[in-house]
Amino acid sequence: MSLKQRIEADIKQAMLAKDRSRLQALRSIKSLILLAETEKGGTDGISEDTELKLLTKAAKQRRESAEIYAKQQRADLEQVELAELAVIEEYLPGQLDEGDLRVRLLEIIQRVGASGPSDLGKVMGVASRELAGQADGRAISKAVGDLLNNTDF
Repeated sequence: MSLKQRIEADIKQAMLAKDRSRLQALRSIKSLILLAETEKGGTDGISEDTELKLLTKAAKQRRESAEIYAKQQRADLEQVELAELAVIEEYLPGQLDEGDLRVRLLEIIQRVGASGPSDLGKVMGVASRELAGQADGRAISKAVGDLLNNTDF
């Protein structure tokens, strides 16, 4: 079952359950998918990789909005963003914890032959592609920087 079909089925369930916040989040995801499909000029659908990128971007936007609302002491709006984020994360692959992220990054560093901080771009390119949806870009960047600055890897 494609992501679009899963979303449509979940929209129906949310409507029946009268779960407005979940319904709103699901509709926003469906809207993103429909926009991506029409950008390419066809209705063939989009690839799983494109779906993952859309969901990752939507999750990042919700996370950043929630942070801004928290700083502005707008708990009501922060809760809306966090509720939508929780729904979006249901469709993303599981996130790596810090230990697993470091292990995967060490493998990538050794594979690309990185030897220090000057190889950050080379490692980030591969890591961003391989760990898409499994870790936040900021977390990847920070961990890569820490690992490359520590020459004992």
